[in-house]
Amino acid sequence: MARGQSPTVRRRRLAGELRRLREAADLTIDEVGEKLECSASKISRIETGHVGVTPRDARDMLALYGITGDEQEALVQLAREARKRGWWHAYNEVFTGTFVGLEADASSLCAFQALLVPGLLQTERYARAVIRALRPDAEDAEIRRRVAARMARQELLSETPPPEYWAVMDEAVLRRVVDGPEVMAEQLYRMVTVAEKPNVTIQVVPFGAGAHPGMEGPFLIMGFPEQADPDVVYVDDSTSSGLYLEEPTDVRRYGLMFDHLRAAALKPDDSVDLIAEAAGRFAEQAAVPGPVHHPEPRKQ
Repeated sequence: MARGQSPTVRRRRLAGELRRLREAADLTIDEVGEKLECSASKISRIETGHVGVTPRDARDMLALYGITGDEQEALVQLAREARKRGWWHAYNEVFTGTFVGLEADASSLCAFQALLVPGLLQTERYARAVIRALRPDAEDAEIRRRVAARMARQELLSETPPPEYWAVMDEAVLRRVVDGPEVMAEQLYRMVTVAEKPNVTIQVVPFGAGAHPGMEGPFLIMGFPEQADPDVVYVDDSTSSGLYLEEPTDVRRYGLMFDHLRAAALKPDDSVDLIAEAAGRFAEQAAVPGPVHHPEPRKQ
């Protein structure tokens, strides 16, 4: 499946342009709200990307900022495209915020997980067990819907072109038994198989590495192909919809953390060997033979 730019990223880009143009016109948010006869909070939400902007509102704002002609039309068209719906709107009761839209358009994804297999690598049975554990009060229908949504997200790794996906995880991910040894064996063998994709790299930080920068919790750094779309760090938080960091200093800090995690982790080849060994042990415990695995030449 070919990838197209997501409406979430278009909305984010338009928000940044509207903010930049307002500042260049030397207008405050309050002044724009007064001149356009709307609330300042509406302008603020548009500029932060929290709400979309209609083509008419975009045209009015741009005219106020002195933007006309082709430049205005290009940005109004961007406003139209930003209002389209992505595939994830079919799961709007599952996906909140802008995470999936940003993930869908990223050209690079650098993920760290301390306790769980990253969502893009989870098997259906592992995902079901994790979601049920995290949401013990959820009805079966909700669990099924959330699992289906997570499986749909995973198609991202097979799209054309696929993003570069680099996942680093703590060794605890391989040791924590989720829903029994059979599910764990299936899950870990799946990771070994996915690691053969040319766009996927998986590393494990062994217990012997001691303290490391990822001990505070999981995070994901999303990079984008267009210079106009700066990188975003998503910090997972089970108590909310997550935290998005876009300030260059924050992005650099997490980039440095990820570099240290990669350095502390086993090399990709050794990491895959460790995962395969753990999968074999779980398979023996479950008395279920693992799949015949013929590894392809690994990335250097």
